[in-house]
Amino acid sequence: MNLLIIRHGIAEDKDEFATTGKSDDLRPLTAEGRVKTTHAAEGLRTIAPDISLLATSPLVRAQETAEIVGRVYGIEVRSTTEALSPDAPFSEFLDWIGDRSEQDVVAVVGHEPHLSALATRLICGGDKSRIELKKGGACLLAFDRAPAAGSGTLKWLMYPSHLRALAGRG
Repeated sequence: MNLLIIRHGIAEDKDEFATTGKSDDLRPLTAEGRVKTTHAAEGLRTIAPDISLLATSPLVRAQETAEIVGRVYGIEVRSTTEALSPDAPFSEFLDWIGDRSEQDVVAVVGHEPHLSALATRLICGGDKSRIELKKGGACLLAFDRAPAAGSGTLKWLMYPSHLRALAGRG
């Protein structure tokens, strides 16, 4: 299976949003974030043309990003999971993905530093992040069997500017 890891797009400023009194979980993408995420998703589709399952964190900015990716791919978000929340333990994600390992390409949308640390754990088993996922960026990991710590191969990692360039919107 392949795991396509996507970081949410540009969201409203955390400190500014905090002045609303609302939970940070409700912080949405900005207008610029929605446009750039759409263009990045168009580029993403050129190098990862198919997604079998699209899943997201329950936080609004990740859900909005996943909806944009789904629109570009012509698919629906089929799963929202706490396993993609910023503080979720890696074991929770491994349990979740293990039940979906028969899928060809599982795409997940979440947050930093959780996603880069998760990717590092899946690639080399380490606890500290060794990659950088920019807002709206993505990476693709490949597995010969159900994902486990140290069992993945990093196929590629793209910054959002690279993805937008692939879509001719760089």
